[in-house]
Amino acid sequence: MDALTTALKVSASGLGAQSTRMRVVSENLANAQSTSDVPGGDPYRRKTISFEAELDRASGGSLVEIAAIARDLSDFRLEYQPGHKAADENGYVKMPNVNMLVEMADMREANRGYEANLQSIKQARELITMTIDLLRSGA
Repeated sequence: MDALTTALKVSASGLGAQSTRMRVVSENLANAQSTSDVPGGDPYRRKTISFEAELDRASGGSLVEIAAIARDLSDFRLEYQPGHKAADENGYVKMPNVNMLVEMADMREANRGYEANLQSIKQARELITMTIDLLRSGA
């Protein structure tokens, strides 16, 4: 496999990984206020994503793979809201362990990674097109 095709394949794997990362972050943001339906119950637990490099034997390139989508086991925030349906006997509600600033930073980083991979694909396609044009004009 040639270097340009390998570049396309590596960048495509990066696009897929960053797209999944954006989906996970979006779920976290959407559920940042999701509490339990029962008094004292656990609310939404933040999801995390991790990646790993996997060697593609056909191309020799390192592809990005999803290693795991897991739950963040950090503690829940407690808020005093005695009238809330999820409040415990002391009036405290467990709130999701989602930090909006962390999620927004993660979303921005995922977006930048996505854009970088997209730009790599565009550049590789341009080089492939230029190579084809050169081969046509030289024949």
